[in-house]
Amino acid sequence: MKRILTITVVLFATSGWAQDSTKKGDIAQISVSGYAEAYYSYDFNKPADSYRPEFLYSHNRSNEFNVNIAFIKAAYAGERVRANLALAAGTYMNANYSAEPGVLKNLYEANVGFKLSARKNLWLDIGIMPSHIGFESAVSKDCRTITRSLMAENSPYYENGAKLTYTTDNNKWLFSALALNGWQRIQRAAGNSLMSWGTQIQFKPTNKVVLNYSTFIGTDKPDSARLWRYYHNLYSTIQLSSQVEAILGFDIGQEQAAKGESKMNTWYTPVVILRYAPVDQWAFAVRGEYYSDEKGVIIASGTANGFKTTGFSANIDYLPAQNIALRLEGRMLKSRDEIFIKGDNVTNTNTAVTFSAAVSF
Repeated sequence: MKRILTITVVLFATSGWAQDSTKKGDIAQISVSGYAEAYYSYDFNKPADSYRPEFLYSHNRSNEFNVNIAFIKAAYAGERVRANLALAAGTYMNANYSAEPGVLKNLYEANVGFKLSARKNLWLDIGIMPSHIGFESAVSKDCRTITRSLMAENSPYYENGAKLTYTTDNNKWLFSALALNGWQRIQRAAGNSLMSWGTQIQFKPTNKVVLNYSTFIGTDKPDSARLWRYYHNLYSTIQLSSQVEAILGFDIGQEQAAKGESKMNTWYTPVVILRYAPVDQWAFAVRGEYYSDEKGVIIASGTANGFKTTGFSANIDYLPAQNIALRLEGRMLKSRDEIFIKGDNVTNTNTAVTFSAAVSF
């Protein structure tokens, strides 16, 4: 039954509505794009296996040249139908998709969307999509810093499910409701019979301010050990002037301490990013952040105080062309406990320098 449904959706997307949109004078467009980002990162703790701390999923290899992510994407856009397919490889894919089986490990994006109203901007999208949580993505060139914040690294980058989205005619408000296979899951966790759910509300009062509130509710464990998880993501991007931008974010999550119990374990993380771009070719950014996960729900440290870590980074960007970014970043993490491995010892600090070269086409 599942196989028949999948074939029906694909035929519907490529025939019926696509033909209707052409009849109405709309020219359907098929585009091909791509992105590639190579990097070199040096971790001063000199990890023996060349892997940076396990809670970092982007640019996570030390003292070697590598590819963070490279993908090729095909997109179809008609009046009532849209679709995206992107295949990817790189250390980001290896780290983030490690739980996915087989060829799903290389599916960066695969979705089909249908416009449900002829007059209103109401869409239903089904498939693998970028996460509705957070202001950062896997595409470093589109983010204000080379590496992702602790907030982004430890919340979903992608999701698989169905999303209903309505955008007002003036584009100031966006509302989304989602049914998902889980917390950053393409295939639902074995033994889990329940869907997860999400919402997103975004408001753009002016072209210089974005306010966003996203949520997740669900479970990512089998029914026998089900723990309900609740997550709230809030952020704002503010263009303070033609040269200065600020991003403010705060996430908080809760998960049941044990199945059937009302007691909850809580984690939270604030982040602030300031970016200064004096000219088109150069930009500078600084980031301050904190991540507190005392009970190890998301990041298990195995120490007395749990994972309580402060981070600071500074970023320099050189943009010789609109589609090219050469970037250098220094980043320091300092934890309350000694959680970082350094040789045969442990320490409470981790410092790294990362250089990346990215191109999009």
